[in-house]
Amino acid sequence: MNDPIGDMLTRIRNAGMRGKSTVMVPASKMRVRVLEVLASEGYIRGFEHGTDVRDHPTIEISLKYFEGAPAIREMKRVSKPGRRVYAGAKDLPSVRQGLGVSIVSTPQGVMSDANARAANVGGEVLCTVF
Repeated sequence: MNDPIGDMLTRIRNAGMRGKSTVMVPASKMRVRVLEVLASEGYIRGFEHGTDVRDHPTIEISLKYFEGAPAIREMKRVSKPGRRVYAGAKDLPSVRQGLGVSIVSTPQGVMSDANARAANVGGEVLCTVF
């Protein structure tokens, strides 16, 4: 797999379109950090660590719905393996005039764009969520 974060975002997007309550993804530290931001911003209910039938570590993500529609309307991968996108603290993109969130990997950890601006740090823009 070339893009684990992109794979996780696609699995979440597909499960939301199908109306699933949970979705399983392979576990990694970066995925957990991104999911922590999604949970703190209120886009998912939460997530739990587990294992699959082959004893590989997995993460079970509980999706959130509002009036039958997924809480996540749009998810886009910004920085891809073939083209990394970096932004300074003052140049971080705002999603839908601040209604959405950009997830940024900074030297201080993975955080939302608002938290990165408050901490005055920039980094790699991983994805945008609305």
